[in-house]
Parts: sequence; structure tokens; C-alpha cells
Amino acid sequence: GNYLLMMFYTTIGGWMLAYFVKMVKGDFVGADTKQVEAIFGELTSNRNEMLFWMILISVLGLIVCSMGLQNGVEKMTKFMMSSLFVIMLILVVRATTLDGAVDGLKFYLLPDFGKMAENGFKEAVFAAMGQSFFTLSVGMGSMMIFGSYIGKERALVGEGIQITLLDTFVAIMSGVIIFPACMSYNIPTDSGPSLIFVTLPKVFEHMSGGRFWGAMFFLFMTFAALSTVIAVLENIIACNMEAFGWNRKKAGVINL
Repeated sequence: GNYLLMMFYTTIGGWMLAYFVKMVKGDFVGADTKQVEAIFGELTSNRNEMLFWMILISVLGLIVCSMGLQNGVEKMTKFMMSSLFVIMLILVVRATTLDGAVDGLKFYLLPDFGKMAENGFKEAVFAAMGQSFFTLSVGMGSMMIFGSYIGKERALVGEGIQITLLDTFVAIMSGVIIFPACMSYNIPTDSGPSLIFVTLPKVFEHMSGGRFWGAMFFLFMTFAALSTVIAVLENIIACNMEAFGWNRKKAGVINL
């Protein structure tokens, strides 16, 4: 399960890193919605470019894991997540002041029980549970591996509540950024994973210093993806160390 998930996360992490470089280069300056969509389409149809960024993300993740838990994993994720949090707060303010933002907030935050009944209540619950297991890393065991490292003085229930609240807060903030922007720039809200790669470049283009903020956002989103890559790799590496008696660096190299 962890290896299969790596195929997904290293690819998405590669997109984030590629977009950071594109933002720095100014590829989105003056681009309209169709051109931004074309840039994303070009990236996802270029096998060699995606392979390059995916391999780079994998190498970066394994380097951090091979540095150990406190010097590598803990230090990097603390810095990465704090930085992303600050950028997201700035983007929330910007997105909610766009023309048409109110419609986006209504679409996002006002429940439509008719739609739920139309698609089936069980389907909605199943989708919500799937998202919960996915976003909290319960299904693939990352919570278990990090939970096993916590000292006896920390209560797992308390840590679990904190993680759930923070995770939910960040997820809500993401929606508050993306959906008002979709309504403002007439981008379909059902575009799936590409939403972030089509909607947000348009938001940055209309911000003062947008190129800088865009570059920083995709850099820190790269960190966010990398933190998940690191978490899953830690699970794999810890398993290999216990099962085969390898040291941390050997497990890292073999898994690369």
C-alpha cells in the first residue's frame, strides 16, 4: 500500500516542484485561463518531464529520511508546514476579496441536501470517510509509525484530536481559497486535482507581487507533498530496518 501510494504522491509532488520553477520563470505572466490550462496539460502529457520531477522528489524525500527522525524528518516538516500555513492565510484574504467570491463561498459552505439525496446519502458518507482516512494517513499506517515514536508522557488521544482539528482547519482554508477563485475566473469546480494548478495561477496573477507569492506558495506546497512522501517513506524504511536489520541509510538507498 505504501509503495502504491508513493506512485501517486511523488507524481503530484513533482507537479508542485515544476510549478514552482514555472512561477519563478514567469510562465504565467499575462496568461489567460485557457493558456494556464494549456500549461498544465503540457506538463501532464510530457512523460519525460514528469519523470524528472518525480525522481527528484523521491531523492529529496529519501535524503531527509536518511538524516534521521529529529535532524531530518522533524526539523524539515516543522519548517515546511509553518511556512505553508502563513502563505495560505494570505491567500484566504486575497481569495475572499475577489469579485464573485461570495458565490464561491456559498457553493462551498452552504450544504445542498438535495444533491446529497440525488447521489445517495450512503455515497456521501462513504466519500467523506474515504477522504478522512486518506488525509489523516490512517489507511497506510503513517500515523501508526509516528505514533510508535511518541514518548510515554504524551497521550495519543490528545495528539489525535490536535492532528484532526489542524488537518480539518487547513482543508477548510484550502476550499476558501479555491472555490471563490473558481467563481471569479469561471473555472469549473469539478475539475478535480487540476483545480489548484489552473485556479491559483490566475489568483496570483491578479495579486500585488503575485509572481513572488505564487512561487512561494508552490514551493511550500512542494514541501507539503514532500512531508507526505517523507511520512510514507519513513513507514517503508522503518519496516525494512526491523524486518531485515538494515541501517537507515541502506534502507533509503535500496528503496530509492
